[in-house]
Amino acid sequence: MARLGRLGFLAVGVVFHLIYIYSIFDIYFVSPIVSGMRPYDVDAPAPAKRLFLVVGDGLRADKCFQRHPDPDEPSVTRYLSPFIRDKVLNHGTFGVSHTRVPTESRPGHVALIAGLYEDVSAVTTGWKMNPVNFDSVFNESRHTWSWGSPDILPMFKYGASDLSRVDAWTYDEEMEDFTQDAINLDIWVFDRVKSFFEDARRDPELYALLQKDKLVFFLHLLGLDTTGHSYRPYSPEYLRNIKVVDQGLKQVHDLVEEFYGYDGKTSWVFTADHGMSDWGSHGDGHPDNTRTPLVAWGAGVKKPVHVENLPAGAKTGHEDGFSGDWGLTGVRRNDVAQADVAALMAYLVGTKFPVNSVGELPLDYLDADDETKAKAIWTNARQILEMYKVKEAQKNATHVNYKPYGSLVNIPEQLLEIETLLENGAYTSVIQKSMILIKTSLDGLRYLQTYDWLLLRTVVTLGYLGWIAYALTTVIDNHVLNGSSKPERGIFSFLFFSGILVSLYGLFFMQQSSPTYYAYALFPVVFWHEVFVRRKSLGTGIKQLVNENPGKKSKYFSLFLQTVCAIGFLEAMVTGYFYREVFTFCFVLASLAPFFYGKTFVLQNKALCILWPICCLLMSTFTLLPVIKVESEFQILLGGALMFAMGIAYMVFGTAISDGIPAGQTMKSTVINNANRNIATNIIIGIQVGLIALSMIVTSSSVRSLQAKQGLPFGNQVVGWLVLILSIVVPQFHSLYPNPHYFHHLTVLFLACSPIFIILTISYEGLFYVVFSLLLVTWTQLESRLPGATTTARNLKLGDLRISLGLLFLLQSAFFSTGNIASISSFSLDSVYRLIPIFSPFAMGALLLLKLMIPFALISANMVVLNHRAGLGSGAVFMVVTALCDVLTLNFFWLVRDEGSWLEIGTGISHFCIGGALGLFLSALEGFGRWWGKGLRVPVEAQIEVPLLEKLEEKKE
Repeated sequence: MARLGRLGFLAVGVVFHLIYIYSIFDIYFVSPIVSGMRPYDVDAPAPAKRLFLVVGDGLRADKCFQRHPDPDEPSVTRYLSPFIRDKVLNHGTFGVSHTRVPTESRPGHVALIAGLYEDVSAVTTGWKMNPVNFDSVFNESRHTWSWGSPDILPMFKYGASDLSRVDAWTYDEEMEDFTQDAINLDIWVFDRVKSFFEDARRDPELYALLQKDKLVFFLHLLGLDTTGHSYRPYSPEYLRNIKVVDQGLKQVHDLVEEFYGYDGKTSWVFTADHGMSDWGSHGDGHPDNTRTPLVAWGAGVKKPVHVENLPAGAKTGHEDGFSGDWGLTGVRRNDVAQADVAALMAYLVGTKFPVNSVGELPLDYLDADDETKAKAIWTNARQILEMYKVKEAQKNATHVNYKPYGSLVNIPEQLLEIETLLENGAYTSVIQKSMILIKTSLDGLRYLQTYDWLLLRTVVTLGYLGWIAYALTTVIDNHVLNGSSKPERGIFSFLFFSGILVSLYGLFFMQQSSPTYYAYALFPVVFWHEVFVRRKSLGTGIKQLVNENPGKKSKYFSLFLQTVCAIGFLEAMVTGYFYREVFTFCFVLASLAPFFYGKTFVLQNKALCILWPICCLLMSTFTLLPVIKVESEFQILLGGALMFAMGIAYMVFGTAISDGIPAGQTMKSTVINNANRNIATNIIIGIQVGLIALSMIVTSSSVRSLQAKQGLPFGNQVVGWLVLILSIVVPQFHSLYPNPHYFHHLTVLFLACSPIFIILTISYEGLFYVVFSLLLVTWTQLESRLPGATTTARNLKLGDLRISLGLLFLLQSAFFSTGNIASISSFSLDSVYRLIPIFSPFAMGALLLLKLMIPFALISANMVVLNHRAGLGSGAVFMVVTALCDVLTLNFFWLVRDEGSWLEIGTGISHFCIGGALGLFLSALEGFGRWWGKGLRVPVEAQIEVPLLEKLEEKKE
């Protein structure tokens, strides 16, 4: 690889991080879907002719069963789902269905209906039709009728092998309005189901079809999810929606039983696709998102097992204490994995098990004799084993020296043993051995899923280490040695590294590996080759860096000490991803930094040495505040008022700061020469400040209207969008009257983003924006005043590692101060409803991302100023931070989990993706900084505290 310039380095960084972010999906979350399996069904009469699946989208298990204040009679506390509770206590079996990450609607419904857990990346195909291209209970039914959301139903209708087999009725997308009462969505479903059965009485053809077997009815109730997002799952609105679901389900249940003459051939399954966090979000692995209710009753379902009838020492299912306040401890609780529900439904209605299902038939839910249970679980075991055999055949056909899973080497003998026991009527033994075979087959599937892990994780680790080494080598080459070194390329190094690459590619080709494997292998080979051929320049650069420190004996010790401290600081940031309070501690320590430079420095920079600790201590409070934010109009307007006041202050005093007095001119002559420019500038600044005021007014109005459940006024929506667009457009007019002073540029950027931040905030985020902006300006001032600082162009020094670590820390705090990376869903969507009230996940996500990116834009702009004032070359610090950032990413790569608690799984994915994206994002930040800094002038004498007073005095004279 030839020596790359800044743009080339950034381009390589972008491509590398994009590809390597995807690596966890090739390693940890490979799609489980394969084809070629033989389908299996139970060799016994089905207990039910028809099955109703009712999914309360976003319903938490605890909220379903706990006692709550009645939203219609707040003084009365009662259970809000009496019909469902009656089925639990007297008619069926209940438990908690544990979902997997991501806790979103598509993967949840796929697990329920198809019995498989899609790879995590499949969440990106949710919310739109994207038909499921695999088998499901609906696909195996004689006919399925479904009612509900246009985001879920079409996936299964158009994914069926026979489109005429699945009917779907959906409401318009406009009904999914987060600012309106969402119970209408569920009432719509119940009303349509009632109309359907009423029409069937008058339609002989439909009536005849409804008398057949293997029929499935699916009711998707989205109201709870929509209400939870808008008002939180502890709100009266959410609790009222639970009542509506319970009452509607009772009405449909009674209607259906009457329609079929109480023939006892209907099975019912009530559950949810995912839960809901206290702050009204889902997606991650928090237990509130992964624990959903499961209640089954009707044909083929066991009646409640009362605790007093259990044998001594038998588990009741309530040992974890989770259901202690549900009033259901008198009956046994039977928990399942979400995919088990598909196997349960297939058994009840007599369809074949979906061929990709990994669900284990929950025998505790079955009202059947031992023979039927034995046949059912034996069929379930063969269906799962069939997947293993097909996957193993594929793996064996492509991998060199394939080693089969040890416990399944003697499959024929195990199958023969169970079949013999079944023929001899040893049903208890058949059940036991079939369950063992299921678990062994699932372990075997996992073995095949992780077969390539060691190789891939090694390659990816070497890739990240290679990038870190390559980035640091490039920094030393360009910004320490000024590109004076020459790489020592030779035939030996070329052949050695090429040989490694060819060997890996040959292995991948024989194994028919994914094309991404080739990219994973290319990067570490190229990076390490470049480091190897520049090894001498690397050594020379390190010597030049350490020679800056006096004392021959201590210079390498100083390098060692700084390296250890840097690694410790990076690991502290890793810990901060789990405990936000670490950032509070770091800010408190940082507040003391100026005082380490001695009394003289403090006396010469009194204002800075007062302002810096204040900003740090204020910043330290944000990571102590609750992640779960409640909408506060007062806090929103307080933050807006501070932004407005800062804009007014700049209009009054800003000219004195940013006129930029040319050498040899007086303040008076400068003011006269710049009068026209200043008038125009103040007009544009005035418009920006006016937009801040307008954003406060429209946001206050929208908040009050939404809180009063009056919806979002159309005028507010129009004005909100207009303010957002103008906030971006108006600052461009400053280019007509250019003011090159850096402080003017920073102010314009701050004011441009302020209205956006006001509209898209729900609590203290606006206060954070103000404090964070002050902190950044103070940081750039402080760094440029430290002993040894110079404004003349210079090379990087070892001491500049402090700036790089500071920049990385500020990048992290930009996230953690208003949210929690351990839970991506902690970033609330409430504010987005002021612009987009109708469910549109990608547009909503884009607006949320816009707000999250604003602090990073401020960081980039201030970094450009700091580079100018510290005499550093453009991009030098960013390049160092890019390398340091991947120390965090590599930590998170090895912390990713695909098993264990769902919280651990979701946290691992979130952390790694954020870490990898940050490395990618740094390139964009550096590019934004260069664009923003065009024509920027950072004079040596441009300082905030003393020069401002001097210029004001001169202006008075």
